[in-house]
Amino acid sequence: MEMQVKTTTIPGLIFAVQVEEVNHLDPVGGLICYLASLYRIDPKTSARTLLKRSRIPGAAADMKREFQRDGIQAFRRYQTA
Repeated sequence: MEMQVKTTTIPGLIFAVQVEEVNHLDPVGGLICYLASLYRIDPKTSARTLLKRSRIPGAAADMKREFQRDGIQAFRRYQTA
């Protein structure tokens, strides 16, 4: 069994956003578990605050695209959700 963790950090002026994607695969490559987490990173303390989680495969790519496209507006939507 293989577990893959992919982390992408999107820098911003006031804070950074980190998207963490975990794929757990069986020996033949089938997906056992998928989890995408979206964090806000405080630039002074490096503390991570969880904004959103998803178990839908491919959700990390959607989260990254949304933040790269909408910036602070996407962050505001996640804070109120």
